[in-house]
Amino acid sequence: MSDPSTSPARPGEGTRAVHAGLPEPSPDAPPMPGPVLTAHYHLPGDPADAAYTYGRDGNPTWTALETAVAALESPDEPAEATVFASGMAAISAVLLSHVRPGGTVVLPNDGYNLLNPLSERLTELGATVRAVPTGTARQREAIEGADLVWLETPANPGLDVCDIRVLADTAHREGALVAVDNTLATPLGQRPLELGADFSVASGTKALSGHGDVLLGYVVCRDAALTESVRRWRKLVGAIPGPMEAWLAHRSLATLHLRTERQQRNALVLAEELRGWPEVRDVRYPGLPDDPAHELAARQMRGFGCVLSFTLPDRAFAERLLAATRVVEEATSFGGVRSTAERRGRWGGDDVPEGFVRMSVGVEDAADLVADLRQARAAAAAAARAG
Repeated sequence: MSDPSTSPARPGEGTRAVHAGLPEPSPDAPPMPGPVLTAHYHLPGDPADAAYTYGRDGNPTWTALETAVAALESPDEPAEATVFASGMAAISAVLLSHVRPGGTVVLPNDGYNLLNPLSERLTELGATVRAVPTGTARQREAIEGADLVWLETPANPGLDVCDIRVLADTAHREGALVAVDNTLATPLGQRPLELGADFSVASGTKALSGHGDVLLGYVVCRDAALTESVRRWRKLVGAIPGPMEAWLAHRSLATLHLRTERQQRNALVLAEELRGWPEVRDVRYPGLPDDPAHELAARQMRGFGCVLSFTLPDRAFAERLLAATRVVEEATSFGGVRSTAERRGRWGGDDVPEGFVRMSVGVEDAADLVADLRQARAAAAAAARAG
């Protein structure tokens, strides 16, 4: 039996996830305070002395979640988190508050598909956008003269990976800021601020909350001036989360380590299963030892996430297979406790083959997920023969 006196000075990932952002225990108080539902606060005297002034500026429920998220994204150095109404609000806060007319921003051309219309908006505002593929030499070359570099690693949906530290060092030599979309990895799987990024950005809608019932986003910075810039944008635009959404996301952090560990194990099982199907090609999952992204992912990630992708022969086969699944739900988004999959090309914003499928692996029993995919495959093949 281990001696408690020899326990590490810093708690483990699971312990921190369970306790992050919670108040010190107090007699007769709940371990996690409920959501504060208010638009205004009693405000006598000088507002400069008040902790909270108005519901658009701050809320104790946000504060608790922001404290928790910052502790997970940056456990060893002080950082501040800012929560938003959605992941897209968090992305927009960074890009639209730091890219000026005449400025230059580097974006992935294989990342989240709403980056495409956002890049069009940045161009309309007078900025230069350099869109380059993740993990290629072009990504590093495009940094010269840039003001902001946006990285998404692993990229969604193709799951390519880039070297955050190398690109951050290159960008900082050019005087550029670096933002990393950390949605897929989660703060337990990857900590961009430790690797040199200035912003760690994520959609809390996905694995952070994990139950498919919350829209949320966040930005974490170690630089107080950068935090102030995104908080000012949040106030001016009004992209604030509801206190109930913030409370639900904070509640979900207690199981984040359990969910992600199970999801990653399941994802690896399914990736290995799918590689054995003759009609499947290009199975991608960074956790596969021979995946093109594995070596780099293993160096900078603590876990490989819950998302995998694969390509079926054509659109019709993919649609038949997805329609035949019983455990796996056909839906967009990822990171939830329930497994989902979709033919990604149906949205029209990703440069992927018609039969490309993005799958988010949940916490079900792996054997049941394998069986479900096998019966769906059989049904799709039978329908193809009959058709």
